[in-house]
Amino acid sequence: KMQHPPMPEAITAAFQSFSPKHRPIMATLRGLIFDVATADPRVGALEETLRWAEPAYLTTQTKAGSTIRLGVDKASALPALFFNCNTTLVEDFRSQFDGVLTFSKNRAILVEPAAFDPIPLRLCIAAALTYHLRRK
Repeated sequence: KMQHPPMPEAITAAFQSFSPKHRPIMATLRGLIFDVATADPRVGALEETLRWAEPAYLTTQTKAGSTIRLGVDKASALPALFFNCNTTLVEDFRSQFDGVLTFSKNRAILVEPAAFDPIPLRLCIAAALTYHLRRK
């Protein structure tokens, strides 16, 4: 298992604000984001910060990707990976993984902890973290 960077205090506080039942899956998603970033040298070091008081992951160093944010979808109350809605990311994911993953509009992948499958999520995270490389 790969080592993930220690959680900054502000991020720890944000994780504490998630409901206890969501925290394990949120920690798993955080780990997936770091694993995917580490596996692709083009991504560079991630900046872990807060956006809308929620943990967000930015490719500040390389500008390779689009921000990924961890949060809870208000409508479904499910943990979610949020993406920039001004990108085509979620529509791309939907065309690839419809029936495999669950989506919220053009902004999020909803994560049903009972049906958690890291493989399509890894591919989506990788696509987000390299989004700008494909746009050039």
